Amino acid sequence: MPATPAPVPARAPASRRWVSLVVTLISFVLAFVTGAIVMVVADPEVLGKFAYFFNAPGDALGASWDKISTAYSALLRGSVGSWLAITETTAQAAPLICAGLGVALAFRAGLFNIGAQGQAIWGAIFGAWIGFTIKGLPWFIHIPIALALAMVFGALWGAIAGFLKAKTGAHEVIVTIMLNYIALYMLQFLLTTPMLQQPGRSDPISSVVEFSATMPRLAGTRLTLGFFIALAAAVAVWWLLERTTLGFRIRAVGLNPHAAATAGMSVSRTTIVAMAIAGSLAGLAGAQAVLTPTLLTGFPTQLSLGIVGTVGFDAITVALLGRSRPLGVVLAGLLFGALKAGGLTMAAEAQTPSDLTNLIQALIVLFVAAPAFVLWLVPGLREKRPGADITAKAATA
Repeated sequence: MPATPAPVPARAPASRRWVSLVVTLISFVLAFVTGAIVMVVADPEVLGKFAYFFNAPGDALGASWDKISTAYSALLRGSVGSWLAITETTAQAAPLICAGLGVALAFRAGLFNIGAQGQAIWGAIFGAWIGFTIKGLPWFIHIPIALALAMVFGALWGAIAGFLKAKTGAHEVIVTIMLNYIALYMLQFLLTTPMLQQPGRSDPISSVVEFSATMPRLAGTRLTLGFFIALAAAVAVWWLLERTTLGFRIRAVGLNPHAAATAGMSVSRTTIVAMAIAGSLAGLAGAQAVLTPTLLTGFPTQLSLGIVGTVGFDAITVALLGRSRPLGVVLAGLLFGALKAGGLTMAAEAQTPSDLTNLIQALIVLFVAAPAFVLWLVPGLREKRPGADITAKAATA
């Protein structure tokens, strides 16, 4: 008898997708409301007015509103309040999108890639090294070479974790965390060697990256080629996952590795390849961090211990918020880029803690990752299970 074909999973009903969207929007509101409470509590002057709240409630409420409105309006102006602010948002978002794609692709393969930070560090190391050692090349040759080498070494660093996972069963979370430390300490060491350290300097900093290796930008703005590269990377990841045999294998292994193995797929090979591709995307993010001019004048950058920042760790939140889908990662990267771009303006104008935007990011992910809590707060969003009404009637009969 011919084998019965396996049923094709149906798409989620439209109502369920709408509920997911509403839960996400409510999560944003909850995060910003919690951030507002933190702002009020962290300001001694505003908090002091609550000592006589019952005698003069207007003073406490007015001071709280002034604090919150000043802070969030500054955040809005710093992120999307002008063309310059919007381009700053894109500049902050570009490496987040690339690294987020790396984490998201690993998620689709059933892997938790905590090592995007280490992979980004290696990308920054070799992107900068190509940037200041090769001279006299036009930008359209110099930049691709730097990015390609950064992606290669990011892929190698990711493949190490994939190989250990596939061949020894070592948990990728533990392995990638350890590899992050190794990458960081290797960066510290290399910045004290002739390979990277700027001649005549005793501090850990590299030579200045050649201008031909920095991302071209629109004059007077922070809109660089890197943002368009990030968008192209998102399209490439979508095409890989949805239109190629390798992408099908990655998704199949991520959904059920045992079933994939039974179907004849090599789970270990897919695991290594997926981690290598994820590492290459994180390496691209590291290269973008070091090859993007930091000032409107376009002054080239130098490799230092903090040049990558926390892009690899932020990428985890971007991938989670983006539901591990390329379009979602792009939107989440833009959101977090806006928070980073506007955070400086908010801290300067409203005297808020500099880490408040990081807190808001964490709260957004916390609420998005806990939809049951949001549904508990808004019970009207809960979907009734089939037969629930019949069961309820039978119980009360």
